[in-house]
Amino acid sequence: MRHLNTPSLAIARQSLRDAMSRSGWPSSVIADAELALTELLVNAWRHGGTPAPVVLILAIDRTLRVSVSDESPLPPLPQAPALLGESGRGLQLVEGLTHRWGVDPQQRGKSVWFELDAAA
Repeated sequence: MRHLNTPSLAIARQSLRDAMSRSGWPSSVIADAELALTELLVNAWRHGGTPAPVVLILAIDRTLRVSVSDESPLPPLPQAPALLGESGRGLQLVEGLTHRWGVDPQQRGKSVWFELDAAA
């Protein structure tokens, strides 16, 4: 388990990459997880108004869980992006890149998470 409280996207991505590499995850799955983490962090900054979201990377058995906590109590709402829009696809990406994702309300804000299952 690794707990980060940093506004640095590069540090968060590197920490995730290191943890997954040490656990033997394939590089293609690591790249998917990094992209999903990026989307959750950007959402926490942009929509959650949190300058330093808390990132939690947890591996239990053959499941990786990554969560990003921000201070906004409002749940993320997947949107249909405009055809030529430059934003609005983040949660669709997270859904497509991971096995599961969700939102857990916190005493102060929320935690948005995703999970990946290791291949048997």
